[in-house]
Amino acid sequence: MKAAAKQPDRRAGFSLGEMLAALVIGALVLTAILAVYSRADRAAEAVLAKVETPALAAEVLQLIAEDLDCLLGATGQEASIKIEPGFDKGFARSRLVVRRTFHDAGNTEKTFEEITWLAGYDYDGPVPGLVIYRSHEGIELEDKLLDPKRANWEENYPLVPICRGLTFFRIEVPKGEEDEFLDRWTASSLPPGVRVTISFAEPYETVRGTFDVLDHQKITRTIAIDTTRAIRFASASPTGPMGQADANDVEARTDAEANAKASEKASTETTASRNKSTDGRTRQETRRR
Repeated sequence: MKAAAKQPDRRAGFSLGEMLAALVIGALVLTAILAVYSRADRAAEAVLAKVETPALAAEVLQLIAEDLDCLLGATGQEASIKIEPGFDKGFARSRLVVRRTFHDAGNTEKTFEEITWLAGYDYDGPVPGLVIYRSHEGIELEDKLLDPKRANWEENYPLVPICRGLTFFRIEVPKGEEDEFLDRWTASSLPPGVRVTISFAEPYETVRGTFDVLDHQKITRTIAIDTTRAIRFASASPTGPMGQADANDVEARTDAEANAKASEKASTETTASRNKSTDGRTRQETRRR
């Protein structure tokens, strides 16, 4: 008896065409999902950048303003400000040095406090940009609890990074009453104020090979050096909208007071002369009677 012939195994399976079709459809679906996720991720990053960037910039500007407040009431011999502009890898940066000195019993000048703000290129950052550093030196302890406990190696590296990711850092001094600013200040006298501009926005390359940021993406704060000085306010007209003098204008207020006194004096003299004339007429009528 002949052995039964083996029957071929015909179990159901996927053909090559079906496998290719499934792979193509899966790739299309996965591509669409990744595209949607990427757009959502970019939108979330944009929203977070708009929310966090102004807050971070405000904190940095507030720290600089607090350091400049130490010059309140100081004279030019006791305090000085130095501002130096520059570029680092094409990014605009500035260096600010706030220094206060005093003379000891031997008339030797010593540094009471020196605060430095500067920006440098971020070599370790994920994207090209700047890092802001701050240093504090002098006999004045910034933190009376922790400064005496600082290690010796910390004293040799006084620069402390404040934040990273900046693409623009510029410090300027207003020049007169016009909309002009000086990016360098080396005079011995203190400037009337300081304008600090920072930005975290995406930079663009200029024709000179440097990087800049659009004006509407820059965050600026003007800080007055001596807040106790007399500030003159200018109004659109010598008198206010209701015909009253500007109360902030000292000269105008003085002139107005002088004019008021002169008018009051003239009115008093006129009234006195009228009273004298009336008395004279009354006496003449009495004599006639």
